[in-house]
Amino acid sequence: MTRILMPLKLILAAFIFTISSAQAEQITVTDLAGRTVTLNAPVQTMVLGEGRFLPSIAILDRDNPLKRIVGMMAEFKKLDPSTYSQYLKHYPKIDEIPLIGSSGAATFNIETSLAVRPDVAIFGISSGHGPNDRSKTVLDQFESAGIPVLFVDFRIDPLVNTPKSLRLLGDIMGREKQAEGFLSFYDKELAKVANRVKSIENRPTVFMESRVGLRPECCEAIGSAMMGRFIEWAGGVNAYGQQIPGTHGMINREHLLVHQPDVYIGTAIGSEERMKTTPQFLALGANTSQAAARQSLQQALTRKELASLTAVKEGRAFAIWHHFYNTPMNVTAVQVIAKWLHPNLFADLEPEQTLKTYFEKFQPVPLDGTYWVSAR
Repeated sequence: MTRILMPLKLILAAFIFTISSAQAEQITVTDLAGRTVTLNAPVQTMVLGEGRFLPSIAILDRDNPLKRIVGMMAEFKKLDPSTYSQYLKHYPKIDEIPLIGSSGAATFNIETSLAVRPDVAIFGISSGHGPNDRSKTVLDQFESAGIPVLFVDFRIDPLVNTPKSLRLLGDIMGREKQAEGFLSFYDKELAKVANRVKSIENRPTVFMESRVGLRPECCEAIGSAMMGRFIEWAGGVNAYGQQIPGTHGMINREHLLVHQPDVYIGTAIGSEERMKTTPQFLALGANTSQAAARQSLQQALTRKELASLTAVKEGRAFAIWHHFYNTPMNVTAVQVIAKWLHPNLFADLEPEQTLKTYFEKFQPVPLDGTYWVSAR
């Protein structure tokens, strides 16, 4: 009986492999680094050069966002533990995904990445938390192993490259319909701001302080890239966009006091839970109440450099979740900032509803937290 069953098992396995291979199709795509890549699609396994790409993958694989992930960087849990805990609660196996590095290209483990034999590796352009388009040695090693690498971008030019990145992921995952369904929502919500800002003549200047509390000294500002793009799209002028061509950089406190901005916005890397250990951080994101968020902002505004700003004294001070920069949720951030900068023009805009729809229709975890707050 055993001699008969073993050949049957082999035949069945071969049949399943044949069916699976027949379903795969070789396609050629262009990634966000402008590279032409040929691979078999739909891909079944992937490694993520940033763990925080997972919520973007979830838009396309909402039923089980983990099913294709065979390795990822650990910065998701390290830098955004509140969102990670949401996923852990609903998908406990997230803790079983092999880690291919901590946070930063220098920590990337090529041996672990190759050992899990992914169909594709997903990396970010100019990523500060994993391999990027300048990681030539890593790219050469993947090429030698016959594993394609694709670059996406939610960070450097997020509002332009989010649709391109989602379409690229949809193409390789065989989830084109899901990608277009989300982007229909995304484009509609972004247009609610873009169509109106064209008429704005007087644009307020905005000082966006990056990762409030991370440094003891004042102040790290957002540059022209990353969340700096949100300011421009929302009808404002980034006070340090010209001086800082990249994502962020330190500014002179005397310069800040002399050239005062019309509006202050701080970005939050803390949470209500982390207020116990890092009370200097602004608290926003998953599992953070509005009361805790406002308390953290009011505390941050007592620093002498900020307390002297007219914008702070007159109540034009706000805080926003820092991780908006690395997710298609960014459309909500643009709406929020537009409403802060031009309250009359955008009086009917409802970013709260936009965020609610994002979670209800496109995420596998529920909305539970506060993602922006005003000082008053």
